[in-house]
Amino acid sequence: MKILFAGGGTGGHILPIIAVARELKRSYPSEDMELYYMGPEDRFGDVLLSQEEIKAFTVKAGKFRRNKSIGTFFHNLGDMLFVVPLGICKAFKILFFLSPDLIFSKGGYGAIPATVAGKLLRVPVFLHESDIIPGKANLAAEKFALEIFTSFPFTRQFPPKKILLVGNPIRNRLLTGSREEAAQWFQLVGDKPVLLIMGGSQGAQRINDMLLVILDTALSQFEIIHQTGEANFRTVDEEAKVVISEANLPYYHPVPFLNENELRHAYAAAEFIVSRAGSGSIFEIAALGKPSILIPLPESAQNHQVENAYAYANTGAAIVLEEANLKPHFFLERVNSVVFDPMETQRMSEAALRFAKPDAARIIADYLLSYLQR
Repeated sequence: MKILFAGGGTGGHILPIIAVARELKRSYPSEDMELYYMGPEDRFGDVLLSQEEIKAFTVKAGKFRRNKSIGTFFHNLGDMLFVVPLGICKAFKILFFLSPDLIFSKGGYGAIPATVAGKLLRVPVFLHESDIIPGKANLAAEKFALEIFTSFPFTRQFPPKKILLVGNPIRNRLLTGSREEAAQWFQLVGDKPVLLIMGGSQGAQRINDMLLVILDTALSQFEIIHQTGEANFRTVDEEAKVVISEANLPYYHPVPFLNENELRHAYAAAEFIVSRAGSGSIFEIAALGKPSILIPLPESAQNHQVENAYAYANTGAAIVLEEANLKPHFFLERVNSVVFDPMETQRMSEAALRFAKPDAARIIADYLLSYLQR
């Protein structure tokens, strides 16, 4: 039994694939299951995949650049005429000799070679769409996909007869964190509510800058675990030491990156979470039942983070602050309005849990296995 995963090569594609792969292995613990991945070069993703014993094949897939300029036009044209066809040819050759039983694609430009080659070789293709607005790669592959797993209700532009609403697959280990472990790991003082502030896998300079303005004031009320991003860590750490009073310094815990083990404990410790609005983050926060503020990335493809954020916030589980409205003191007021109001905290937590779909990875894995075992 051979299953090929395909994706665009970012954390938003790789991490759900890992979640599904773990459930496949749990449901079918047999040595004859072989898991593969095809996508663009991604060193970080390759490390994660190798840890799950998923063999990765690298193919170039080009990229659609959205900024409008003459240079961008010719870059896109070159990718379309040369890079994408070469990627499809390489994917065709790999799939011909590999002979996978099915392809599970998370979308993204990096998935195009695998899905097109799969279509040409008559390999069954299944899609998963993370966002409320489908990406171009999934829209293109929809015509020959057997099933499209979606994350949000009312995901647009797909034919209803092909859609199965399951949520976005999350790694269930993230739901098993411990406040006690978090206290030891992050050296938490423990006498104030804990805020977890994250800017996505790369951090977010604008969130970091906003936080530094109010950091000392915020630390008089909260203990903060702050994922700054690798590139921003040193600068944020140095500036924080300047603006934080000596009494508040023990309550600030900046980290460049949170691996899976660290993240699960940080999640467990947090009373409130501030995050970008990637689908993966939203579904993790929902499964934890944590109130949150979402700050969507304005440059995201097709504005999908903004759309995701409002779709989730409309359930009552979160507050959306777009970057244009990201004023430091207004941000702090919104956090206070939830954290220090037990009824509001409970209301948002219950809304999050109603929205959550923690079994998405298991449902997808069981569906794929049942298809292969027909």
